[in-house]
Amino acid sequence: MIRKLSIPTGGQGLHEITAAVQDVVHGEDVTEGLCTIFVQHTSASLIVQENADPAVRRDLECWLGRMVPEGDDLYTHKSEGDDDMPAHIKSMLTASSISIPIVNGKLGLGTWQGVYLWEHRKGRYSRQILVHVQY
Repeated sequence: MIRKLSIPTGGQGLHEITAAVQDVVHGEDVTEGLCTIFVQHTSASLIVQENADPAVRRDLECWLGRMVPEGDDLYTHKSEGDDDMPAHIKSMLTASSISIPIVNGKLGLGTWQGVYLWEHRKGRYSRQILVHVQY
């Protein structure tokens, strides 16, 4: 079963989507299997990361921002704004899909792990996420 989620973002940053993905898994009434999550965009990405301390998310965002700065004169793709080419690079450095085992009807995440949509653009977007539950 594949279900599409539409996730609104309020700009750059990590947006936790664990509960939305878990709801899809729960709706399938599966005990064991695999959940694959895919973002249908080239300027946003997915990661599994700590969900307890917000400082981790801020540090990751700052680090990636320093690694891939906006407004670099070396970029030739500039027609969609200063944040677009860096967003493509950031997306390439992270992941467009992740797979998580389903254990006892739940995502098999560790105690401090969450699933995040990482919005790399400044604007407000509605990002499309495909969630595939395999038995």
